[in-house]
Amino acid sequence: MIEMKVAGIALDAVSRSPVVLLRDTADRRALPIYIGPDQAKSIISALENQTSPRPLTHDLFVSMMDEWDMALERVVIHSLRDNTFYALLTLAQGENKKEIDARPSDAIAIALRVDAPIWVMEEVIADASIPVDRDADEAEKRAFHDFLSSINPSDFAQRGQPRNNDS
Repeated sequence: MIEMKVAGIALDAVSRSPVVLLRDTADRRALPIYIGPDQAKSIISALENQTSPRPLTHDLFVSMMDEWDMALERVVIHSLRDNTFYALLTLAQGENKKEIDARPSDAIAIALRVDAPIWVMEEVIADASIPVDRDADEAEKRAFHDFLSSINPSDFAQRGQPRNNDS
């Protein structure tokens, strides 16, 4: 799993649909997830620390968790099937833990309100992420290729063999 942070909300240029953009902590990969306008507003209000005069749905969920001494330990976006992302909320109440199925947009909106980490399974990142820094990706690939081309089998054969220090 890879920890991700919310980079912001954008609008798809063609469909004008809101997209929440998650980024890994190294700012190397981004994961765009299409969401509804209400979830986009809720995520934006959490990012900007805005409060509503009356509790909205995600605020109500957080209030219920507080009243029942529950904590959101983490959000995990675990799969992508038929262009739909799936997430789990890991809730804890004392020693009891439960995983609850959730839409990623709702899970993210709640996680932002309680400062819970957001994790994404590596398979999901491999299938749906986009590179943020193509130059860094290419530089890393070149460096790894250079490393591989500079080693030879004898580099490994000498490991673990005692050295002769008599010279």
